[in-house]
Amino acid sequence: MSRITIDGNTAAATIAYKFSDAATIYPITPSSTMAELCDQWASEGKKNIFGNTVKVVEMQSEAGASGALHGSLSAGALTTTFTASQGLLLMIPNMYKIAGELTPCVMHVSARALATHALSIFGDHSDVMSVRSCGWAMLASASVQEAMDLALVAHLSTLKSSVPFVHFFDGFRTSHEINTIDEIDDEKIKPLIPWNEIAKFRSRSLNSNNPHQQGTAQNPDIYFQNREKANEYYLRVPTIVQETMDEVSKITGRKYNLFDYYGAKDAEYIIVSMGSSTTTIELTIDYLNKTYGNKYGLVKVRLYRPFATKAFLNAIPKSAKKIAVLDRTKEPGADGEPLYKDVRTALFDSNYKNVTVVGGRYGLGSKEFTPSMVKAVFDNLEQDKPKNGFTVGINDDVTNTSLEIKDKIYPSDDSVTECKFYGFGGDGTVSANKSSIKIIGNNTDYNGQAYFEYDSKKSGNATISHIRFGKGVLKQSYMLDNVDFVSVHNQTYVTKYNILKNVKDGATMLLNTGWDMEHINIMFPDALKKEIADKKIKLYTIDAYAIGKELGLGNKINLIMQSAFFKLINIMPYDKAVEEMKAYAKKAYAKA
Repeated sequence: MSRITIDGNTAAATIAYKFSDAATIYPITPSSTMAELCDQWASEGKKNIFGNTVKVVEMQSEAGASGALHGSLSAGALTTTFTASQGLLLMIPNMYKIAGELTPCVMHVSARALATHALSIFGDHSDVMSVRSCGWAMLASASVQEAMDLALVAHLSTLKSSVPFVHFFDGFRTSHEINTIDEIDDEKIKPLIPWNEIAKFRSRSLNSNNPHQQGTAQNPDIYFQNREKANEYYLRVPTIVQETMDEVSKITGRKYNLFDYYGAKDAEYIIVSMGSSTTTIELTIDYLNKTYGNKYGLVKVRLYRPFATKAFLNAIPKSAKKIAVLDRTKEPGADGEPLYKDVRTALFDSNYKNVTVVGGRYGLGSKEFTPSMVKAVFDNLEQDKPKNGFTVGINDDVTNTSLEIKDKIYPSDDSVTECKFYGFGGDGTVSANKSSIKIIGNNTDYNGQAYFEYDSKKSGNATISHIRFGKGVLKQSYMLDNVDFVSVHNQTYVTKYNILKNVKDGATMLLNTGWDMEHINIMFPDALKKEIADKKIKLYTIDAYAIGKELGLGNKINLIMQSAFFKLINIMPYDKAVEEMKAYAKKAYAKA
């Protein structure tokens, strides 16, 4: 396997392209990258795993994309699409038809908030929870690596089961996070492909040489019976998915189960969750169990639909006393969110019926979910009467649902370095940091992670880049909270933002400015100067705009600031970093 540094959208799209004859697309944030990549690869003549170029068709709406998806599948073409949020909801009528006709298909969703009281382009599970009754199996990935691995599981499983799959992962937090992963080679995938099932699927296609009837209207005498006849297909799905996970594990070395348990073998307090939150919970459990001797655990949900009750119960340690179920969605007026209710139902007639179960909401609209919040959830479980229907990560002073965050914890190990960059939309900072993390991930023995914080106003506003690198797998699915290096690319930000927030003692600060020390002393707020002194911050300045003007770069200061970053951080030989920066710059900016 080759080691690559990519984002979650690219990881999922790579597998989707390999397994598709066609893709029907319509862009919607944050899934657009998947469709764009498939369109680009097809235009370049890239071949799928069957040796053909994928037919990519852009429609005029998500409803059109799902209609074309249904039509293409009916014609016998393995077809995929990519969507999120309201775009997914517009596909619901065709999703019912595709599932009702037991048609193999995988739809990749970068899960995103739905527009309710306001539009939000950011991530949660509101959209995927709205389609859980459509009859599609639902498989959740928690990281960039999983987005590739479980995309493969989804494509193989749908062919074996004839049940369509929604493969989803958290919008932005996973879809746009760049991380160092292991790519799965085609030669290892090919032996896993169920060629007989593909032949069966194609034999069911509508064509003049093999006519058959479908899409009929049915009356009360038979509709109900036929609806129930599909049960046997769905009952087989959990077994098929687990067997496929086992097959994929053999070629990757990464073990997956329908529900994975993580933590103390004799854990008394358990969290149940899915998506990117689970990696943060794992990191926190390691820290709390090791540091304080706690008995905490996590059940990570992978196959959400069909919900395999037996497999779920087998994942829970016998020692469990209390369980907190975390949902990344809100159903107003309900007496609990979807995953919470599924867990309660699963436990009701089991040996765990006396276990206390509470539910809570977190992370709506990409609201941060940190280790300190995970600890607050465990603290709540340890109460005599844990709060049910709680929220974590906000201060609900209206209906008082919030959990108190009593302690700030930092579970990252000493090998992890955190670097924060304050850029200006359009100055190239985000692009430079994307290349920086790839340079680090591809040219050192460090794993890299990058995440980018910017609002929906886009160009012209502040961008904040979060970069981590370290020796082990980076499970931190949250913003930087213990920063070693901060780079400020616009001098006015020293008065607009708390630029040293979460910056540790002895950290390095790089400021792009034309001010000399006299002006710095005048322009820096007193509170900032005091914090620099108290934390013993090492301050460096560079006039990148002056250098850019001299070189004819205008306001594109990204390469200048990137060069200064590599000089100061000393993560790899500087000459090698310069060589790699030049290569990325040529690829990004050179004209053919």
